[in-house]
Amino acid sequence: MLIDTHCHLDFPDLMANLDAVKARAQAAGVGQIVVPSIAVDNFQRVLNLCATVPGLHPALGLHPCFSHDVTAALAQLAQVLNETEVVALGEIGLDFRPGQAAPAVQLPLFEQQLQLARQHDLPVLLHVVKAHDQVLKRLRQVHLPRGGIVHAFSGSEQQARAYAGLGFKLGFGGALSHARARKLRRLATALPLEWLVLETDAPDMPLAGYPDQPNEPSRVAEVAALIAQWRGLSQEAVAEATSRTAQQLLRLPDQR
Repeated sequence: MLIDTHCHLDFPDLMANLDAVKARAQAAGVGQIVVPSIAVDNFQRVLNLCATVPGLHPALGLHPCFSHDVTAALAQLAQVLNETEVVALGEIGLDFRPGQAAPAVQLPLFEQQLQLARQHDLPVLLHVVKAHDQVLKRLRQVHLPRGGIVHAFSGSEQQARAYAGLGFKLGFGGALSHARARKLRRLATALPLEWLVLETDAPDMPLAGYPDQPNEPSRVAEVAALIAQWRGLSQEAVAEATSRTAQQLLRLPDQR
C-alpha cells in the first residue's frame, strides 16, 4: 500500500476528474493521500474533500507564496486548528526565490506557524526553496517533538542529515524522474530508506514522460519503482518502508 504524502487533490485540474483520478490511484496501489492547504481560501475545500472521500487526510497551513496578510490569516488558521483534526500543519515554509514575498513577510508567518504546530502537537509539511539553512535554524529554535516532512526535498546531503537529526523525513517525488536530477537520484539511493517518504505534489511536479499533463497521485507508484530500481530493492519493499514511515509520522491508519 502506497501513501502520497503531498497531493493538492482539491486543485481544479484534479477535481474536474476526481473519480477517475482516485480510481487510477487505487489501481496503482495508492491507499492514502495527504491533502495540504496553501491559504485560507482553500481550508474548507480541503476539509470537505477529505471528509467525503475515504483515504484522504487533511493538512492545513499557509504557504509562503500565497499567504501575505499574515495577521488575519494566522488568526483564521489558529481558529480552524482549534475546531478541526488534521494530520499535519502545512504546507508552510520559506521560499526565497526572486519575485516571492520579502523575507520580512515570510519569516513571521513561518515562525508563528511553527509555534502553532508545537502548540497542537502536529508535524509540519515544509516548502523550502533556496532557504534550507534559514529553515533549519528556526527548527532548532522551535523544537517540534513530531518533526515533519521536507516536501520536494532539494537540499544537500549535509542538509538532509541535519533535517533527519531533527526528526524530519524527506519527500521525494516526480523531480527525480528527470535525467538532469542527478543529485536527487544520488540522495534517493544513498540516504537511509527510513528517512524517505513518497509524494507527487500533484497536479504539479510532473514526472518525465508526461509532457503537458497534470500530475496525479497514481504516479507515486512510479516514484517508488525508480527508487527501488536504483537501490536494488523490490518496489514492494520501498512501498512498505516509506508507507510505514509516513503512517508513524502522521499517525495514519495502517491499511495493509
